[in-house]
Amino acid sequence: MISLRWLLIAAPLSWLLAWLGAPALAVFVACGIAIIPLAAEMGAATEAMAVRTGPAVGGLLNATFGNAAELIVAVVALRAGLVDLVKASLVGSILGNLLLILGLSLVAGGLRRPTLTFNRTAAGTGAAMLLLSGAALVIPALFALVHPAARPEEALRLSEGVALVLVLTYGASLVFSLVTHRELFLGESGGASHAQVAPYSPRVALAILAGATALVAVESELLVHATDSLVQRVGLSELFLGLIVIPIIGNAAEHATAVVVAGRGQTDLALHIALGSSTQVALFVAPLLVGIGVLLGQPMNLVFTGFEVIALGSASLIVTVIALDGESNWFEGAQLLALYALVALAVWFI
Repeated sequence: MISLRWLLIAAPLSWLLAWLGAPALAVFVACGIAIIPLAAEMGAATEAMAVRTGPAVGGLLNATFGNAAELIVAVVALRAGLVDLVKASLVGSILGNLLLILGLSLVAGGLRRPTLTFNRTAAGTGAAMLLLSGAALVIPALFALVHPAARPEEALRLSEGVALVLVLTYGASLVFSLVTHRELFLGESGGASHAQVAPYSPRVALAILAGATALVAVESELLVHATDSLVQRVGLSELFLGLIVIPIIGNAAEHATAVVVAGRGQTDLALHIALGSSTQVALFVAPLLVGIGVLLGQPMNLVFTGFEVIALGSASLIVTVIALDGESNWFEGAQLLALYALVALAVWFI
């Protein structure tokens, strides 16, 4: 994949713009561009460490750091009290992975081949996990709908219980896919990781991971501050920024990787990136943020808006239908992109 390191020039530019008191939009754009290569480096370093530690430990590393850039941005926003923005970014990340990443990947792969095939067993398991995680995230919203007189504390307690169940389920999924039934998940890529193109030594990988994490934290502070100004002065909604813009920033490097490998014919790997990242956000990142919110004194429940729930359910269902037969084509990718465009268009007007 083409190196994104040249985009790192946006980091000092964002610091300069913030110091000069530049318009919030300029600071936001500079910070967003800077986070893209940092997220790519964090992903490459994590994968390089995972390759050398074996599948079990590697799976845990990917679970912990696979969405580290997004997680850092979310924690900073949560600390600033932008709870609705954080919740929207969680749903937006799942939608981006399912509709944008997978859609672009199927189009890229399907333009060269009339039919794309992939591991049906792995895809079916991933789709089932996706539906489970989607249902779990919908349950608190259903509770709020049928029990509108409930106290906020009750919704928070329910969310904490849901978060615990999700984390335990994610742990079980790691054991299933990496230990007890690992052979079922070796598709056409042969189990190879897409990040093996960056063979860092463990020490170098750890140093890169630490440095990139620190820089992402700095950029996140500036980005969240600019976001607050954008909402108040420019008129952009937290829902649009959280559901569309911030997830694209945090996942840009992963988007590019999935599309490139799909274009090379590695449909299994592209599907794994899209489904794996979506379930990771739902089963690991979302519950983790519920716990972090408690520690920061900014309690966050998992009660999403009706629009977010419907969008999440629709995306999960259409991806499941596509994945279950073990084959796809470019037109199904175009359908996913169409649904993503419809969601983005609706959010713009909310």
